[in-house]
Amino acid sequence: MPDGSSIVLFALAALALLLMPGPAVLYIVTRSIDQGRGAGLVSVVGVGMGSMVHVVAAALGLSAVLLQSALAFRTVKYAGAAYLVYLGVRRLLGKGELAVEPTGSPRSLRRVFVQGVVVNILNPKTALFFLAFLPQFVNVGGAPIGFQILFLGTLMISMGIVTDGLYALAAGSIGGWLKRRPGVISGQRYVTGGILISLGLAAAFAGGKES
Repeated sequence: MPDGSSIVLFALAALALLLMPGPAVLYIVTRSIDQGRGAGLVSVVGVGMGSMVHVVAAALGLSAVLLQSALAFRTVKYAGAAYLVYLGVRRLLGKGELAVEPTGSPRSLRRVFVQGVVVNILNPKTALFFLAFLPQFVNVGGAPIGFQILFLGTLMISMGIVTDGLYALAAGSIGGWLKRRPGVISGQRYVTGGILISLGLAAAFAGGKES
């Protein structure tokens, strides 16, 4: 296991990173405003599960494939970007998975969860981040490296669920206030769709390892 000081340092660094809104936070906030706190919290769990896939892959050494293969990186990168754009277009058209449904609907929440998992799994930068960040706090002379990476990754995801959950609750409150205002509901899908399309385009054209 990493020693106590390394864990404390890791937790502080992870907290600083988690508090900076990124694509996952923006996705969660959009969901919360669009469908309420319940959907936002479900999307938090979905994103966390997607992150766990990357942590396990990093622990097993599979994330190294993305570093060594430009084709693998581009494939995952553009697949994730295309999925975000697809969700945004569907929302702009006022139909599909991102259409506003009753927050308590099991089908709606199931879709929100699955989308959160897929969006994060198809983000190669998440895999690269874990591969680059987690080993910095590993104790080489301690437990097996893979186990330590799994422990640190799980700790960071747990912290992320808490911080992202706070974002979801806050955004859900704002969303409820906005929905009670005339004209907001009719134009809401354009904001949501535009944000998702922007996220997809940013993911597609942002710099990264291509060769």
